[in-house]
Amino acid sequence: MTNRFPFIVIEGLDGSGKTTLRKGLFRLFEHLYGATPLAVLTTNWLDPDVAADLAEGKYAPTSANRDRYLDALKADKRATVEQLILPSLGRRPVIADRWLISELAFFAVKHDQPPQVTYAGLSEAIGLVPDLTLVLETSTDTSMVRAASRPGDAVRDDWDVTDVQTRVRAVYQAVTAVPDTYGKIGPIVRIDAGRSRAEVLFDAWTALLDHALTPAPAGSHA
Repeated sequence: MTNRFPFIVIEGLDGSGKTTLRKGLFRLFEHLYGATPLAVLTTNWLDPDVAADLAEGKYAPTSANRDRYLDALKADKRATVEQLILPSLGRRPVIADRWLISELAFFAVKHDQPPQVTYAGLSEAIGLVPDLTLVLETSTDTSMVRAASRPGDAVRDDWDVTDVQTRVRAVYQAVTAVPDTYGKIGPIVRIDAGRSRAEVLFDAWTALLDHALTPAPAGSHA
């Protein structure tokens, strides 16, 4: 790989196992390379000037706040890249729990806005392309069962329901089927998330190896 650590994105439906995979990759990088990864989210709330628009657009989406929300996301992702991701990559990997595909799905489902339109708006604000996007694929029924088992208030009544997530899954499939149309997503590897945690982690790590995204282990002279 290059002289920096990778920027890795994990995408998938709610309940597909993104957090579990992130934790697994976190431990592997930490133990093998002595590098504690930085975990970022699809929204990181770094620009106080757009915080209100981020909250309103995410939790109370309407046609009236759609464009303001998109502008707020652009500002937030630009700040995330400049303040968190780029300064970290020389010292440690960065793993994002969702990044771009999920935003395309949200706007398609909540605003009936085609992914190409949302992508055109967001891509101009994202100057860094992920080294790899891992897409966890699972059925909507399976993901909903898993999502419902999460503790606390992690499940949203207007989002974590079968008909909505079925539409989200359709957007994921449509976008990943034509990766050249969405270049800022970066290289895509699909992983069957219906299998065991160990198998999913193995597939993810194999994908990193295949894309030359792992350095020599700590203490190695290779």
